[in-house]
Amino acid sequence: MSDTQTTLDHDRLNQFLGAAVVDLGAAISASLVLVGDRLGFYKALAQAPATPAELAARTGTHERYVREWLGNQAAGGYVQYDPADGRYRLDQAQALCLADPGGPVDLPGAYYLIEATFHALDRTVENFRSGRGMEWGEHHACLFHGTERFFRAGYNAHLLGEWLPALEGVTAKLEQGAKVADIGCGHGASTVLMAHAYPRSEFIGYDYHAESIRIANERAAAAGLGNARFEVADATGYAARGFDLIAFFDCLHDMGDPVGAARHARQALADDGTCLLVEPFAGDRVEDNLNPVGRVYYGASSQICVPVSLARNGPALGAQAGEARLRQVMTEAGFSRFRRATETPFNLVLEARP
Repeated sequence: MSDTQTTLDHDRLNQFLGAAVVDLGAAISASLVLVGDRLGFYKALAQAPATPAELAARTGTHERYVREWLGNQAAGGYVQYDPADGRYRLDQAQALCLADPGGPVDLPGAYYLIEATFHALDRTVENFRSGRGMEWGEHHACLFHGTERFFRAGYNAHLLGEWLPALEGVTAKLEQGAKVADIGCGHGASTVLMAHAYPRSEFIGYDYHAESIRIANERAAAAGLGNARFEVADATGYAARGFDLIAFFDCLHDMGDPVGAARHARQALADDGTCLLVEPFAGDRVEDNLNPVGRVYYGASSQICVPVSLARNGPALGAQAGEARLRQVMTEAGFSRFRRATETPFNLVLEARP
């Protein structure tokens, strides 16, 4: 028997393997969350409990597959099972996160981001070897869809009621009529939300991904918004000036030139304007981020955020940049005032002013 075997801490081994099995179950179930979202299983269960046969009949699917799906979901705590009647159901919290696109968390939306990382797996492996990057627009379209869904839920829950009111004097300006830029706007979820809430203000969304801008303009048109428009431009390429508010929602850390983007925003702001910086929640030390939220963000950062910055020879701040590093960026860009306005378990909400 080897020395390793004789000195092995079996309790520690079992503890680690137990955690690994949980992760393995989560990993193999990720695609099944997407199945449930695409086939309408969660929405059907939110309407009423069902046996496998009943759920299959409601959704036009095959009972044998549905039976296995429900077993997987119940074992993972995503649905509830009642052995008394053989039916599966969603409790209130599960329905809110899995079947309500307007809820505070759109979990299926996040799983589209997971799907995107597997589409890019070969490229990610090569990036780790070469140090090269991968542009945002090179990803599978599921990344853009998932990003809109997952982040839109957070904006619905916090942007109007918490984040904007936490900024000094901003909501009063928006109510009276302000000029706002949304940098890195993607499909325009944050822009559209603000434009609905503040019809006297003018909103311009900028993104360098042309397909996202096309979709954002469609979203604004469908919503009947005359005070929101979207243009293709990167974070240092838009020409408009005199903005009362410039917002960066979960994007500055991705950029090839974050200091340049912040400096351009500083120059584009009115003298009494405000820059809103929403970033993933992170502490300034690695050990501060060794937790479930940090694990998710490091995972996304290594496969999505860092490659986008490195594709443009950027500093690759990463999703876990932390407040001190972001303060440094904004100070170097010419902002003299910087503070944490508020926070959520997933976001730092930072205010920078000239």
